[in-house]
Amino acid sequence: MLQVPFIRENKDLVITRLAKRNFDATQIIDEVITFDEERKQIQTELDNTLAESNAISKEIGMLYKSGQAEKANVLKAKTANLKEASKELSEKLNAKTEALTDLLYKIPNVPHESVPQGNSDEDNEEILKEGEIPTLHEGALPHWELAKKYDIIDFELGNKITGAGFPVYKGKGARLQRALIAYFLDKNTEAGYTEYQLPHLVNEASCYGTGQLPDKEGQMYHDSRDDLYLIPTAEVPGTNIFRDVILNENELPIGITGYTPCFRREAGSYGAHVRGLNRLHQFDKVEIIRVEHPDNSYNAFNGMIEHVQGILRELNLPYRILRLCGGDTGFPSAMTYDFEVFSTAQDRWLEISSVSNFENYQANRLKLRFKNSEGKNELAHTLNGSSLALPRVLAGILENYQTEDGIVIPEALVPYTGFKIIN
Repeated sequence: MLQVPFIRENKDLVITRLAKRNFDATQIIDEVITFDEERKQIQTELDNTLAESNAISKEIGMLYKSGQAEKANVLKAKTANLKEASKELSEKLNAKTEALTDLLYKIPNVPHESVPQGNSDEDNEEILKEGEIPTLHEGALPHWELAKKYDIIDFELGNKITGAGFPVYKGKGARLQRALIAYFLDKNTEAGYTEYQLPHLVNEASCYGTGQLPDKEGQMYHDSRDDLYLIPTAEVPGTNIFRDVILNENELPIGITGYTPCFRREAGSYGAHVRGLNRLHQFDKVEIIRVEHPDNSYNAFNGMIEHVQGILRELNLPYRILRLCGGDTGFPSAMTYDFEVFSTAQDRWLEISSVSNFENYQANRLKLRFKNSEGKNELAHTLNGSSLALPRVLAGILENYQTEDGIVIPEALVPYTGFKIIN
């Protein structure tokens, strides 16, 4: 959530940068400033009323002590009126503050200056491409046909048990899935991230804290009875560890990692682009989350990019990095880089990771602060990234490592799988 003082001091910049998202902020920014002025006016009236009431209360006490009860009783009637007025002003202040907060929740984060203007993924910028795209044998198959051929993922069984988008992993498919989770977690902990096992259900406050609400209601599974949400990513419970927390500056930076299943209601359109593992309602992901000093958050962002690159190099998968345009950048993010793996059998790129810097947008919602060197509370910066999302990584491995004799396991994963080939 943007801070009101920042909006006031940088009105033109906020409107210009939000235009990169194709978000016309002119009217809502004016409303925010007007609401804030009205809120301040009510606050001033309330402070003055309370101050007057306190002063009269002291005077009443002195009058009673000096035996002037009659005068004291006259003033008591006035304090009763002031108390009623202060109650009404408090209610008005709460209503105005709530209305202001609701407005702020509707404004996405201001994109970083380097984020390009754009409407969709077609306007994203390719930053880097690395790795050799393998030449497959004649008759090479997409991963959903490989899964059926080697009996390692059963999409029809998942459809029977639950519905489309809930695959069942079997035999070596399940072991490869488990191997990837363990491998990703080990790589992250070796890089200094502390591993957490996190809840898969979160409350509404957690969803507001990281910016899933009020933006992604339609994509989240929600139980209205308990008012709990199945997590769309470990970012939500992981970042909310720090909600309403004031850290000491010397505690920064903080890095955590965790594996969770992820649940997303909308699985997109029909066709080859959503077949198999390409788009699911339930999938596994290992996440990395950082809490950083504002001065270091973009250095940390670059470090997270390099970390994901290192994993993809070890897996020897061809990949590219995209800087997302304004129209494709997530609601709470100031900057996002996507990683995509090339699927040779499908002849297209598959997104397998997003790394984002939210600057202080999430921290303001979370009230996540640290005490700086001057002893003042300051908003921290939060970042997160997929390290990695499993389905499309698995699809890339199955397709790019297929041979006429079976699917070869990447060397880095063999210690985790216990086998070198699926055949």
